[in-house]
Amino acid sequence: MTTGIIFDIKRYAIHDGPGIRTTIFMKGCPLACPWCHNPEGIEPTLAMAYNQKRCIRCGACVENCPQQALCLEADGVVSTGAPCTLCFTCTEVCPSGAREKIGREVTAATLLTEIQKDTPFYDTSAGGVTFSGGEPLMQAQFLMELLKLCGDENIHTTVDTTGHAGRETLMAVAEQTDLFLYDLKMMDPDKHKQYTGVSNHLILDNLEHLAQKGTVIIIRIPLIPGVNDDVQNLDQTGSFLNGLPGVKKVHILPYHDFQKSKYNRFRMQYNRWDLTPPTRQLLSRAKKHLEGFGLEVAIGG
Repeated sequence: MTTGIIFDIKRYAIHDGPGIRTTIFMKGCPLACPWCHNPEGIEPTLAMAYNQKRCIRCGACVENCPQQALCLEADGVVSTGAPCTLCFTCTEVCPSGAREKIGREVTAATLLTEIQKDTPFYDTSAGGVTFSGGEPLMQAQFLMELLKLCGDENIHTTVDTTGHAGRETLMAVAEQTDLFLYDLKMMDPDKHKQYTGVSNHLILDNLEHLAQKGTVIIIRIPLIPGVNDDVQNLDQTGSFLNGLPGVKKVHILPYHDFQKSKYNRFRMQYNRWDLTPPTRQLLSRAKKHLEGFGLEVAIGG
């Protein structure tokens, strides 16, 4: 049985596809978007987080660390410089939850059992399970096994993806998937690379290929003021989508800054404090602009 690494399960989700859904967040992403709402999902491996505000300075983690990699100072627990082996002993002995394991390895069968707990909600709302991340296509074998298991149980499946994956992998996943939520951030390849770390050539090519195959797709556009809300990008986006067969639904996802607390919690550097959420006027204007290309546009998931 294939195993994979997930970092969260969100139940009763209503913005990740049709109906009431269970959203599985899988670790690993090939992009590095500065506005990422799930920064803990970028790295593909298990990780450690330390919440200094929650720490009660008891020293239990220091005393029990097999590698002697921790020491207690006035402002909290810091590294001694010795390598951490991610044994997670410190998380087990921490009484306040200040030290936290990010991610857990699970089998597809175990995860299916978790998904099946919400079957009554799927049945009454035409919902199902959504695989998100991170980027679920980075764990393609694990994802495909999960999709097959869910398909065998007649559970509707959705994959929320950046589209940045090999064509063969993407099409193999598409064979097992009922719906794609496909991120489309911006059309200019150089600007896309500037903000996300990768060009969008593969992303756009994959989207065209999926559309040509008749795949059910909802486009998701994270709208970030000063990044991709300009008229030129909206024009290019609308024109591109208008030319894709069967692709009509677009969801504009307003950028929010709730994730800033996550960067502090996971001790990750956040470099875009200048980003601000879009106003209602900006959202309305972007919606109307894209609708001018014959698209069905909604604000939110």
